[in-house]
Amino acid sequence: MNDADVIHILRSMSMTGLRVAGPILGVVLAVGVLVSLIQTVTQVQEQAVVYVVKFAAVGVLLMLAGPWMLHELQTFLRELWVRVPAVG
Repeated sequence: MNDADVIHILRSMSMTGLRVAGPILGVVLAVGVLVSLIQTVTQVQEQAVVYVVKFAAVGVLLMLAGPWMLHELQTFLRELWVRVPAVG
């Protein structure tokens, strides 16, 4: 295994991580901004509301996109296992 192989694996790992974690982070960010905006307009400053809504949004996202996320991780791990014999 040479430097190019290591760089390819690290790049693939980073891209897979971004593809899997990106939607979750995007939903949390969007829900947080939306709930904060609603709390500002209604002048209700309860922090528990933000966490409950974020938790529910991530749960719905994982139910909808969970199979796709697992497929992405499986694809990456299969590619990684194919490269294991070349390590030695």
